[in-house]
Amino acid sequence: MSEHCRVIAVCGHEAAYGTALHDLADAGTVVVRDGRALFRTVTALAREGEESCAVPMTLGRDPELVANTARTLCALPPAARARTVLAEPFGTSQHLTAWLRAAAGRAPGAAALLVTAPAGDPFEDAELYRVASLVRRHGSHDLVEVAFTGGDPDPAEGVRRCRLLGAREVVLLPAAFARPRLPDVPGTRVEDGGPLLSPAALARVLAERVADARHRGERGDDGIAAGLAAADHNGHAHTHPPGEGHSHSHTHPHGHGPVHTHPHPRAHGAGRVIRSTA
Repeated sequence: MSEHCRVIAVCGHEAAYGTALHDLADAGTVVVRDGRALFRTVTALAREGEESCAVPMTLGRDPELVANTARTLCALPPAARARTVLAEPFGTSQHLTAWLRAAAGRAPGAAALLVTAPAGDPFEDAELYRVASLVRRHGSHDLVEVAFTGGDPDPAEGVRRCRLLGAREVVLLPAAFARPRLPDVPGTRVEDGGPLLSPAALARVLAERVADARHRGERGDDGIAAGLAAADHNGHAHTHPPGEGHSHSHTHPHGHGPVHTHPHPRAHGAGRVIRSTA
């Protein structure tokens, strides 16, 4: 691939289908929804002679976004597909846990934490409860609850539950790119603990994903085959957080903290601190 490559952030519900990235992504990143918008964007870039890398903007709760992105890229005309690679998803549940733990560390110790995200399907929502449990287990806050924008419980109900459990201050921790509105619950101080990532951190992680995808592309792997299997394997065929691997029969350069892709069960230790957490 050439030195220049356009970064395409492919958004689903975790990024409010793109609107949540408008103040986070830099001007060089193209923000689109999956499906037709992605198809048209990649095709137009290819006609202009540009190469592109599509990054599914999920934090581990939307493997279907990865698979849908891969299906869209499969449908590209051959000339456009030859100029495109699919990156591994922006984050995994392990990344999300570490980022939330970092955000929790900035919240007052006496506050309750309300982990919030846009509602997904039952499995995606159950995953958020698992992540929140890890945040509580490895943190210093006694009360960590979960709420879903557009779901049950919603943030207002989540704050009320925290109040019933004795909290007088609740900090909302966004577990997505999209941030909820702060609910007004009498008798309870509600604070915004987001965003989950700063613009600089978002740019840094995107750069890592793109660099890894382009490196694989130079070896003839455009990432699409792995992406097609993402929903079946509950993630992009399994992603190790950058800089955190284990022994393999093959080797990669480790100067930038590689991401290895191969199907096997979900790794343990989701609460460990990993690179790209700030």
